Amino acid sequence: MNRLPLLALLLVAGLAHAAANVDHVNGAIEIAAGQQAGNLSTVNGAIRLGDGVHAGSASTVNGSITLGARAVAESLSTVNGSVHLGAGAQVAKSVSTVNGGVHLAQGAHVGGDVGNVNGAIRLTGAAIDGGLRTVSGDIDVGAGSVVKGGLIVDRESGWSLFHFWGSVPRVVIGPGASVDGTLDFRRTVKLYVSDRARVGAIKGATPIRFSGATPPDA
Repeated sequence: MNRLPLLALLLVAGLAHAAANVDHVNGAIEIAAGQQAGNLSTVNGAIRLGDGVHAGSASTVNGSITLGARAVAESLSTVNGSVHLGAGAQVAKSVSTVNGGVHLAQGAHVGGDVGNVNGAIRLTGAAIDGGLRTVSGDIDVGAGSVVKGGLIVDRESGWSLFHFWGSVPRVVIGPGASVDGTLDFRRTVKLYVSDRARVGAIKGATPIRFSGATPPDA
């Protein structure tokens, strides 16, 4: 998998800090392909980085965050919105959202943790040096993906509509994928593990093994 070493990622992010910061309250932030930017922050609006952009941290409250192909950033954070990393995009530190899905495309790399509370997390031939964490979201560690820091599906705190409706997260570890460290399930899940995947210790769930590209109920 083609990705920069963590030290190089941090250096690139450091260079991006020398570029201009962008700080909005209302409105989207968009950085054109091939440009450099500093830290990017808005409250109500999406953040979009074009192909090959180098930037510092990117954060919003109400809005999605999208990195184009081969874009590089220090960290990504939103509260209500999805996060998408294009092919070969790289984040030196963490990626987080509360209410929103996370998708890492082919060759994407995150140097820290990736997590959310609600929303699907999907890796397509991507790599995470930290761990994966969710509460109510489905997780799909797709073929050839690598997670080095384990996986947690946490218990819900307090009353939740998801609990009331009996929603059960679905976790799939696909063929050729690997999840090192502990897979820790603190609530009921449906766990599917390919017979060609490599996983660490499993706690709190019984894996359903499958062959082929996808689980039988996909």
